[in-house]
Amino acid sequence: MSMDAVSLTALLPTLIAVVLLTAITTGALAAAGIAHPGSAVSAIGRGVLQLAAISVILSGVISSPVLIALILVVMFAVAVTVASRRAFARGHRGHGVIVCGSAMFAGIVTATTVVFATGALDLAPRYALAIGAIVIGNTMSIATLTGRGFVHAVNERWDQVEGWLALGATPRRATADIGRFAVREALIPSLDQTRTTGLVVLPGAFVGAIFGGISPVDAGRFQIVVLASILCAGTITSLLIWLWEGDVKQRPSLVAT
Repeated sequence: MSMDAVSLTALLPTLIAVVLLTAITTGALAAAGIAHPGSAVSAIGRGVLQLAAISVILSGVISSPVLIALILVVMFAVAVTVASRRAFARGHRGHGVIVCGSAMFAGIVTATTVVFATGALDLAPRYALAIGAIVIGNTMSIATLTGRGFVHAVNERWDQVEGWLALGATPRRATADIGRFAVREALIPSLDQTRTTGLVVLPGAFVGAIFGGISPVDAGRFQIVVLASILCAGTITSLLIWLWEGDVKQRPSLVAT
């Protein structure tokens, strides 16, 4: 049997599983009347193509600091674009890129600087790529949740905000409680993942490190550094988005789903 045939045979169960899981997801969303039920199909399809492409690319650049830095820059740019599109209405996307980009950059740089400056991880291309990609992806999600949560909460509680403004409060003070709530809500998934790591969740970084031949102790050390980095970067990102957006002077436009 040829090598290509062996590879296809090995991939067949994966292909079947992914197709079935996608079909179940799409069918469940459609049956419940959720908008855009086919979004799972496009998301998984894009994920497959992108992972295939990055696997080929990384196999040739994993030891090159310059190319790893370039890949991280591209990842960051895409993450900022996605977060701003999800968190801000269409007419405010340019502003959203500035807000999300600056907030995410500050969070990511702070967290990774601490990690490498303290020697928690060696400043090597593979570690920079691993922790950089994970932190970028998580700050993207936290930025999205903060921005969307804040905009929707301000819109829903606009009467309360107007009441504060009528009493002479500054716009930032009028939305302070809403902003704190949005930050807390955005961080809950990361907090819960950290709290339950080892009991409910075995994160991909931990499992991948073990599969890569690292001892469970070293894998655990790497994972806790990753989790702490996510919380640090996410907290700074979320707080800065609230800071940039807290000075609300008019009712914000709702973000499309």
